[in-house]
Amino acid sequence: MKSSLILSLFLSAFAVSSCTSNKFSQSKKELKMELSNKEKVVALLNSFNTGDQTPVSYINPDKYIQHNLSVGDGLSGFGEVIKNAPVGGFKANVVRAFQDGDYVFTHTEYDFFGPKAAFDVFRFENGKIVEHWDNLTEVTPPNPSGRTQFDGAFEITDKDKTASNKKVVETLMNEVFLNGNMDNLSSLINPTKYIQHNSAVADGLDGLGAALEYFAKNNMVMKYSKVHKILGEGNFVLTMSEGYFGKAPGEYVAYYDLFRLESGQIVEHWDVIQTIPNQSEWKNQNGKF
Repeated sequence: MKSSLILSLFLSAFAVSSCTSNKFSQSKKELKMELSNKEKVVALLNSFNTGDQTPVSYINPDKYIQHNLSVGDGLSGFGEVIKNAPVGGFKANVVRAFQDGDYVFTHTEYDFFGPKAAFDVFRFENGKIVEHWDNLTEVTPPNPSGRTQFDGAFEITDKDKTASNKKVVETLMNEVFLNGNMDNLSSLINPTKYIQHNSAVADGLDGLGAALEYFAKNNMVMKYSKVHKILGEGNFVLTMSEGYFGKAPGEYVAYYDLFRLESGQIVEHWDVIQTIPNQSEWKNQNGKF
């Protein structure tokens, strides 16, 4: 009995010694392996705040396809951005995070060369991040309804309705935004509850209508030409699209739209619109989408 006790104490002491001498201990490795893809992305973005280097290991060092056209391809491109961070570094506040199969998408408030509102999309293979897309814009004052680019609902519900909610949004994008058919607008968007976070648009279908009327009167366009991805988790759905925006004929832009649904109808909307630069300015050749 005494020898067993001594052996147990020795093994415990050895385990403690091993943990303190090696910051990448086995227990930390096991914890890392247990993280979901969503948790890995949140940890990676939070590392801007903490300086923790561990989450970088969630990126595949041999395959990291970058679609931010201002960043070089691969892990080296990501590292170059970090190396050239301003004094105080970058900051990230993940407001919302979602997972759809091998994709994780986040709604994030950045201090990234100034305050930014952003959506990030990450694709995983075998537990490692292998591809990244994003859309960023300046943080603006509250919109005519007093809403910001970040506030609003965040609870993920109705996970069993992910597919049907994505279908509602797909119908909206195809019928309304791509083909200009407004006939089913009030069945796709709740006519009595539509919370709007676009910086220039008020709540409700009336707010949307007023914005479209302003565009028409001022020779401006908001044209969607192609939807590239529709991702969702439960009651939230994100679309990634391209098109034209602004004074006609408009700048070539990427549209990222996040929708929240209730009972099969859209009730809340956030978006980020970013100009797509000329190809001569790209730091990688992977394209925006």
